[in-house]
Amino acid sequence: MIRILIFLAVVFALGLGFAWLADRPGEMIVTFNGYQYQVTLMVAAVAIVAVVAAVMILWWLLKSLWNSPYTISRYFRVRRRDRGYQALSTGMIAAGAGDGALARKKTKEAVKLISSDQEPLIHLLDAQASLLEGDHEGAREKFERMLDDPEMRLLGLRGLYLEAERLGDRNAARHYAGRAAAVAPQLAWAAESTLEELTERGEWDGALKLVEAQKSTRQIERDAANRRRAVLLTAKAQALVDSDPNGARTAALEANKLAPDFAPSAVIAANLLFRQNDVRKGSKILETAWRAEPHPDIAELYTHARPGDAVLDRLTRAKKLQEMKKNHAESSLAVARAALDAQDFATARREAEAAIRMDRREGAYLLLADIEEAETGDQGKVRQLLSKAVRAPRDPAWVADGVVSERWVPVSPVTGKLDAFTWRAPMERLGQLIESDADVAVPAIPASASAVPAEKAIEIVADRPAERPAPETSNGGEKDMAAAELVTDADTAGQAAELPRLPDDPGVAPEDEADKSPRRFRLF
Repeated sequence: MIRILIFLAVVFALGLGFAWLADRPGEMIVTFNGYQYQVTLMVAAVAIVAVVAAVMILWWLLKSLWNSPYTISRYFRVRRRDRGYQALSTGMIAAGAGDGALARKKTKEAVKLISSDQEPLIHLLDAQASLLEGDHEGAREKFERMLDDPEMRLLGLRGLYLEAERLGDRNAARHYAGRAAAVAPQLAWAAESTLEELTERGEWDGALKLVEAQKSTRQIERDAANRRRAVLLTAKAQALVDSDPNGARTAALEANKLAPDFAPSAVIAANLLFRQNDVRKGSKILETAWRAEPHPDIAELYTHARPGDAVLDRLTRAKKLQEMKKNHAESSLAVARAALDAQDFATARREAEAAIRMDRREGAYLLLADIEEAETGDQGKVRQLLSKAVRAPRDPAWVADGVVSERWVPVSPVTGKLDAFTWRAPMERLGQLIESDADVAVPAIPASASAVPAEKAIEIVADRPAERPAPETSNGGEKDMAAAELVTDADTAGQAAELPRLPDDPGVAPEDEADKSPRRFRLF
């Protein structure tokens, strides 16, 4: 657009110049070699412009002839390069689609048309074609050759990393990832693999530096970086508890500052503070974490903050936790445990039953069984509560990749992933829960069938005293014997149904009896 405006401006200026000369007539006299030439001013101007234009055209022709060999060769070179890039593009698409034959064909075409030194993507296409052909050894050799080229080094390390992962060689994979992370910490795959290696070896300081580098390069968000730092600092504090209590305390407090709602960091920080007789600050940390999410470890440590406290003092502290988080199962269970230790069975029973109403789980029934045994010693009710505990959902635990751990650990033992353990209920009893909650109708038993198994009927008959004389077979024959057998089976079934319960057997609770209605399980 600017060139068009400049061209129009030049034409307009020439027009103005010629119009100005036309309005001012004059003559120009030129004497050359004894001759005198006299022309008008307009003719002289036109002649000068024509001579300048002719010189410019002549110069352009001479220059074009002089540069014609280079121009022709450049034309063919550009055409060849375009064909090569077209072959390279088609080959990359074929490699992405999984067409190994076409990828290899286009690789050969690209190599003929483009120099591999000028276009590094040819090496990548060649390696991808080898992988599609199943030549993994050849592909690894090509990736190793890429390491000599600074421009292709990261690509070669990535290819070698993926090949090591495919072979299951985690040490080699982490070696290549470490080299890549040292050059470019912004690479997610390299940083994650290196982080897993550092955490598996327990090099928490190196892992913290790597997370800080990820945060500085904005590879991960600020909140995610703070969470990772809190996990790593908590793991570092756990490792330094015995060898360096002061260093462990510093790391734990920093972790708690980054994630105040993270229960493991709060527990270890408060525990270290309690060891140094700083009960006030440790209790404040536990209270903050408890308000965010109640956890049994927090309740246990909070109630036993002072080793010399009496059981009633512990009960008071448990009730204080309950006031902070009302209507929560963990709050009720904490008070129930403290009340059981204090022999306050009424409070313990009330809180345990409240916890069951809020969250029916195994631990609540077990706690209620302990309360029952300590208060009444009724073994029948204890067995009833234990049977309910077996059928109830499991208590929450630290779960990661199918592994259930009694305490929190920073790394998954299966995948090596950092911060993999979460506090939740294991899903092992899902099938049992569905079967126990679904009431399936029992088919009707034919009248001719026996009411009890044959073996049990035999045992009951053997234990009974003889109440009826043997039927005479002199006049009745086989019919009397058959009738006697039927009567005996009927009496046996009736007695089996009317057997008295054991003295310590509480029987079936009314609410359980009401649940046994003939309802079918419906999915929708």
